[in-house]
Amino acid sequence: MSENTASDTSVNITGGSPAVAALFSHGRLTAIPRKVARREQLLVHLKETLFEPGRRYTEREVNEALLTVHDDFPALRRYLITAGLLTRTRDGAGYQRAA
Repeated sequence: MSENTASDTSVNITGGSPAVAALFSHGRLTAIPRKVARREQLLVHLKETLFEPGRRYTEREVNEALLTVHDDFPALRRYLITAGLLTRTRDGAGYQRAA
């Protein structure tokens, strides 16, 4: 039985709303939106497509998952945490998708 990690999943990242799909080209995010509302749509989409509910992730796993869509994975991770879409343990070692 193989454990499904975000980095090896074949999620259709460009699926979802047309506004979110327009941010992607060939499965990669072309740019992180500057407008807060548009960025929020993207972050919700990333949370739902890259991270499983109830599963704990290491920082490396989160980074690898985000790297599949954009090179600036630290910014995406930071935005997800700030928006409350991912939670992080106090020591920063563990992450989990927020409900």
